[in-house]
Amino acid sequence: MSALYMFFGTLVALGVLVTFHEFGHFWVARRCGVKVLRFSVGFGMPLLRWHDRQGTEFVIAAIPLGGYVKMLDEREGDVPVEQLAQSFNRKSVQQRIAIVMAGPIANFILALVFFWLLAMLGSEQVRPIIGTVAPQSLAADAGLVAGQEIVAVNGKPTVGWSAVNLQLIRRMGESGTLELLVREPGSSQDRAYQLQLRDWLKGAEEPDPIDALGIRPWRPQVPPILAELDPQGPGQAAGLQLGDRLLALDGQAVEHWQQLVEQVKARPGERVIVRLERAGDQLDVPLTLAVRGAGEARSGYLGAGVQGVTWPAEMLREVRFGPLAAVAEGLRRTWSMSVLSLDSLKKMLMGELSVKNLSGPITIAKVAGASAESGLGNFLNFLAILSISLGVLNLLPIPVLDGGHLLFYLIEWARGRPLSERIQTWGVQIGISLVVGVMLLALVNDLGRL
Repeated sequence: MSALYMFFGTLVALGVLVTFHEFGHFWVARRCGVKVLRFSVGFGMPLLRWHDRQGTEFVIAAIPLGGYVKMLDEREGDVPVEQLAQSFNRKSVQQRIAIVMAGPIANFILALVFFWLLAMLGSEQVRPIIGTVAPQSLAADAGLVAGQEIVAVNGKPTVGWSAVNLQLIRRMGESGTLELLVREPGSSQDRAYQLQLRDWLKGAEEPDPIDALGIRPWRPQVPPILAELDPQGPGQAAGLQLGDRLLALDGQAVEHWQQLVEQVKARPGERVIVRLERAGDQLDVPLTLAVRGAGEARSGYLGAGVQGVTWPAEMLREVRFGPLAAVAEGLRRTWSMSVLSLDSLKKMLMGELSVKNLSGPITIAKVAGASAESGLGNFLNFLAILSISLGVLNLLPIPVLDGGHLLFYLIEWARGRPLSERIQTWGVQIGISLVVGVMLLALVNDLGRL
């Protein structure tokens, strides 16, 4: 991945999402008659600044890791008598609640717009047809076989593998029955299969839900001819070259690329002999496979890739919506991802999901770069999901976040008077500790992935 894509992808992502979030606070504050002193995108030294007719200072700062809207407030300094009516703390509790909620709501609206655009642009989905079923797996025990198409998971239609994966993610860490509705090859009849889950993927790091069921998606068979090599990978270090055709791994014949991938992933850190064909000659190359991941996610890595092949037209389907239908699809996806984000946080707190799944700025930057490099559609999808995550996180009832302020104001509304300054100060201190702790944990996870 190009470092340039990662830099600009991250810059655009944070710039757009932060600006829209803060604009939500700014717009509602203005409508409530609050004087806004500063609208800043980023922190630290101002790189660019200007003022509007109402005296608000707009700033683009050097550190693009957030932003803020500073409003006139008697708690933060003296306010001229003639401006007291424009002070935030003088507004009704209902108006303060509206101002605080406006930022996260703006993030949900932005996600809806992105999902709406994506629905109209359309996407090409790979039909979720089973390629192979691993012996003694959940899928095998339920009776699933190769060639079947998964048409629904727990009653939710699945037009492609991404939809299957999303529905399976919802069941991670849970026990109970998972229902797959499948269509037999060459038939229009659907049949339901029941898979029994028991603490499924509970605490797993970097889980792969589809693989965990024992299902391998159908893929066209790709010849094992090397078209790319990782300069830091064990393959290039051992002397593999572009154009080599891999024939066997430790004497086990390799007929297509996916077969080799599965063999390599199953043998992390092991010494193997790769038989290959080069310029008509057969050679045996010894090498030690690298290790990626940890725990259950530990897998082998060769550091080689092949040229992609064209998928058969019958294995693909185009999914596209008209302008009005796209609104409904955007609302559905926004709601679905919001619920999934909240559910995932709950499962982490309950120990059903590993906290190793928390991501910090390094992972966000990498995903931003990869999605930007892979095309506009993927980048918009990333922005929508990240915008929802920001909206959900900011609504958590943790002091220093928007949700913490909202909690204080709701209590004030119910009691008829605000909480004491001492209690609010304690809450802020606890909130800061929680936020800093989570940020450090996410950063440690990021470094571990590197």
